Amino acid sequence: MSVRVAVIYYSATGNVHALASAVAEGAESRGAEVRLRRVAELAPDTAIDANPAWRAHVDATKDSVQVATLEDLEWASAYAFGSPTRFGNVTAQLKQFIDTTGGLWQNGVFHDKPVTSFTSSANRHGGQESTILSLNNVFYHWGCLIVPVGYTDPLLYASGGNPYGTSWPSGGGVAPDAPTLEAARYQGRRLADIATRLTGA
Repeated sequence: MSVRVAVIYYSATGNVHALASAVAEGAESRGAEVRLRRVAELAPDTAIDANPAWRAHVDATKDSVQVATLEDLEWASAYAFGSPTRFGNVTAQLKQFIDTTGGLWQNGVFHDKPVTSFTSSANRHGGQESTILSLNNVFYHWGCLIVPVGYTDPLLYASGGNPYGTSWPSGGGVAPDAPTLEAARYQGRRLADIATRLTGA
C-alpha cells in the first residue's frame, strides 16, 4: 500500500495554494497517494470583495479544490499543512479546522504520523518562521513526528534557505518563484520518503 499524504491549507490570494500544489506534486512524484484540500473560508464576502486577488482566488478554487474534512485526516498516513502568516501565527480559517480535531486526537489518530508545514507572508521577515513554529505546537500535542526541510538539499538555499519549511514573501502580489516552488516539491518528496520509511510502505 502506498503512503497517503493529506495536504491541508488555507490561501487567500493564491500563494499558499501554489505552495500546497507543489508540495502535493513532490509527494506524488514519490508514488504517494495525495489529497489536496483547502479549509473552509470564514471571511465575509464584503472582506473578500474588497481585495480583487482574494475574490479571484476564491472563485478559481471553490469548485476545483475540495474542502478538507476530518475523514481526510483519518485517511492519511502523513500530513502537510500550509497557512499564510497572520501576525506571526496561523490564519483563523486553518485554526478553526484544527480546533475540530479533538475527537481524532483523543482516539490517537495522529500518533507517530510525519507532518510538515509551509507558509507565506507579505514580507520576508513578516513572521514566517513563527507561523511554522505555531503549527508545530499543534503537532506536539497530536504526537506527530515533525519533518522540517532543514538544510538537507542545496536547492533550498536558492529559495531563501528556511530550514523550518518552505516560505514565500508575497508582498506586491508576486507569486512564488521557480526556486521556491522547487523547494516545496522537495518538501513533499521528503515527507513522502520519510513516511515510506516509517510505514514500510
